[in-house]
Order: sequence, then C-alpha cells, then structure tokens
Amino acid sequence: MSTPDTAINDKTGRRPWRRLRLSEFTLPIFIVLMAAVAGFIEPKFFSQSNIMNLLRQMSPLMILAVGQAFAIISRGLDLSMASVLSLAGVAGVLVMQTHGVMPGIAVMLIIGLVTGAFSGVIIGFFQTSPLIVTLGMMSIAQALALIFSGGVPIYSVPEAYVELVGYTRVLGVPVIVIIAVATTLAGWVLLSRTVFGRYVYAVGSNPSAALKTGIRVPWVQVGAYAVSGLTAGVGAIVLTAWIGAAQPVAAPTLALEAIAAVVLGGVALTGGSGRIIHVIYGVIILGMLSNALNMIGVSDYYQTLAVGIVIIMAVILDRFRRRAALS
Repeated sequence: MSTPDTAINDKTGRRPWRRLRLSEFTLPIFIVLMAAVAGFIEPKFFSQSNIMNLLRQMSPLMILAVGQAFAIISRGLDLSMASVLSLAGVAGVLVMQTHGVMPGIAVMLIIGLVTGAFSGVIIGFFQTSPLIVTLGMMSIAQALALIFSGGVPIYSVPEAYVELVGYTRVLGVPVIVIIAVATTLAGWVLLSRTVFGRYVYAVGSNPSAALKTGIRVPWVQVGAYAVSGLTAGVGAIVLTAWIGAAQPVAAPTLALEAIAAVVLGGVALTGGSGRIIHVIYGVIILGMLSNALNMIGVSDYYQTLAVGIVIIMAVILDRFRRRAALS
C-alpha cells in the first residue's frame, strides 16, 4: 500500500512531486513582511546591535516554547513554566552562594525536571485536567519561590556565572543564544527522531488508540511534562544570568507567551500535530513584535495588551486551521 508521498501517478507511471501548500509559506512570508515594515519605521531595526539584542530577547521564550510544544502536542499545556522558572532560579542562586556555580545550575535543572515530571504523574496516572494541575503547580512553585527568597529579588549572584552565561560571546554569538539554539535542536531531535517523539504525537492524536497499541500513555505524558519542566530550568539558567538576579516573580507572562508562540506557529491546541519549526516561527513573530514596539517607544502596558491580543488571535487561528483540515 503506497503512502500519499510515494504514490505513483496511474497515467504517467511517474512519482508526482509533493504538492507544496501555500499555508507552509504563510508565516515565513509574514515574518519577512513584518521585518520589512519594522525596518521601514525604524531603520535601526536591522543594525547588528539590535539583531543581537533581538536574539537575546527571544532566547528565554524560545527555550520555554520548545518545552511547551511537548506539553501541547501531547494534548495538554503547562501553565506553571514561569513559576517553575522563578523557583528554579531562586533555589539555584541560593545553592550557588554556599556550594558554587555548578551545583546551583544542577539544582535549577533538577527542580525543573522534577516539578514537570510530578505534574505529568498527576495528569497521566490520575487522568486529571492539565489546565487544573499545572495551575496548581504554578501556585505551589510561585509560593515556594517567594518563601525561599523572602519575597525580594536575590542580587548576590556569582559574577563569574553572570559574566559567562549572561554576557560572554562565542564567535560573536551570545552564550544565551547558543543555549537557546542547543535547546531547540535537542527538542527537534527528541520530537522528530526518537521513539518517544512518535509516542508523544500518538498520545496527542488519540490517547485511547495509543493505549490499545501498547503505548504506555501515562509515562509518555510524564516524559512530555518532564521535558517542559526541564526547559523551565534551562530558562532559569539563562534569565538569572542575563538580569544578574534571581527574582521570585520572574517573567510572569512568559508561560502564556510560550503558549501563544506555539499555537501561533501552527501547533494544534488539540494535540497530535506540529513541529519545532512551527514553534520557531511563533517565537520570531512575538519577539519581533516586542522588539519593534520597544524601538518605537511603545509603553510596556500596551505591549502587554498586544501580547493578549496575539494570544486570542492564535486561538482563533488554530480553530480555523482545524476547520480547514476537516474540510
């Protein structure tokens, strides 16, 4: 039985070229047009310094969006990522003060991994709503971050750590950007080149069918949320070094922005479809929007308004995409 991509044309006996859908190019074209408009309004948009600044700004969102993609493709979502990032950052910096930089970084990653896996256990084995579970984890992580920090930012971050991760460049590229690229590549490999990635798609498409084929659905969900939590830990490493402090309420809208980026890029909210390249598209659009608004002097309040509008538009766009797929 031939697949759509390998079917042979009955009349010519030749394999037809795969039809390229216009939808595959919609977001890249939109990104190019958006960049052109931003450059026209503010010529400094294409300056080398602003491009590097844009890449830095997008890095934390890119890291969290990769993890969010795993949660959404598995037919869920993770609202706790920003709070877990805050908790991991606070705990990691506290450990750095007494045990050094490397143990502190390890603590950030472990806290992210454990909190994500714990949410996955509750969701997978107790068949509970991802929305409610991750909302509860968001509250728990945020409360612990405030308790451990005393409700105030911790500025006593080791200078060597801030300098290395926050400001060092390798061949002209900031280390923060390199970490984001490495996280994205790791997410792509895990999602598209491993058995676990195929299981994530299968669970997101139809959990009941996946279970009947022998896939351990609860454990796949645990793995998906563990990845989501781990990226929150990586985000803590990057963000803490960049701002030079561990904040108990760090980037509170970052989780929602990650969801918006993932869905805006083309990952279905209903799960089972989407690729890492779609996540990249969504992050670039949100990153360019925020950067352009900053350059033309738009208030942070209006930027928050813009993000909210984009989130709603992303949900509506996802609905249209699903209707088009069914027609």
